[in-house]
Amino acid sequence: MADSDIPVPLFDLPEESLGGEAIGLHRHRGKHAAPPAPEVVERSVTVERSVTMSLTVTEKVTRTHGTVPPEAPPYDPAFDDEPMAFDGESGHPEAPVYVPAWASRLAVFDLETTGIDVETSRVVTANISLLDAAGRTVRRRDWLADPGVEIPEQATAVHGVTTERARAEGRPAAEVVGEIVDELRRAFADGYALVVYNAPYDLTLLNRESVRHGIAPLESPSPVVDPLVIDKQVDRYRKGKRTLEAAAGNYGVSLTDAHDAGADAIAAGRVAQALATKFPIELDLTPRALHEAQIGWHEAQCDSFEEYMRRTKDPAFTSRRGWPEAIPRPA
Repeated sequence: MADSDIPVPLFDLPEESLGGEAIGLHRHRGKHAAPPAPEVVERSVTVERSVTMSLTVTEKVTRTHGTVPPEAPPYDPAFDDEPMAFDGESGHPEAPVYVPAWASRLAVFDLETTGIDVETSRVVTANISLLDAAGRTVRRRDWLADPGVEIPEQATAVHGVTTERARAEGRPAAEVVGEIVDELRRAFADGYALVVYNAPYDLTLLNRESVRHGIAPLESPSPVVDPLVIDKQVDRYRKGKRTLEAAAGNYGVSLTDAHDAGADAIAAGRVAQALATKFPIELDLTPRALHEAQIGWHEAQCDSFEEYMRRTKDPAFTSRRGWPEAIPRPA
């Protein structure tokens, strides 16, 4: 679910350009140039967490230059709905000469629910899929749950699932939530980074559902890739909405059935890969370092939103913090 009550926008600043279009190693190499040999680079990455706080991550990076790890599942066209399109092109694109290694195999996750409050909303539908380096779906799993409560008309208008359908066709919520948690644990154990658009919504809601049904929740899920947070960081001065639909349009990713859990999850993964392709230098981090960087980026974005709201609307406004899961509200 791309939109939520957990605000993390970075508001419009003076129109300037970060020059991201000019960056990208693949734009300066021949189209069919052989990739360079892997190299190990040790470096320190300073992550801005606020005006007065920073986090330094020291990492060793093995650059694989777009190589798909051997343990990635083979492509199965039966699972694929539509391949990823780079730069607005359609069809199966040639693999880019260079992208950060984390983007070569991804797990993706999305929930559709009964509402926007992560503390009280329930899971209705869910999807977890695996993508290869070209954004093709090599495995997918979908769920329809009976949430055990009425699905409000406003929620049905978003994802199309009525209370009657959920009761007739959905499985017990506890079973569905348990299987989702198990599937995500398996993906992390298999070395996948997990793409979740606006991660604090889906992962926090899943945590609360797990506790509600007596299921051991995910503990500090990592590594997570949140295209919403990354997009605001690397292209911070772009005007307009930052919804999944808007991001997909901006990065040339097809999203024809928005607010279907499978369509949203897969599109979010392809947006993450498009970001890695367009900003390979900025995002050339190990999955763990990218995860830590997003914690700082999200915190800075909350600072920006909070400052804006206090200045323009509510002097007492406080952003809800925490990424990839929101910090619990005080009892």
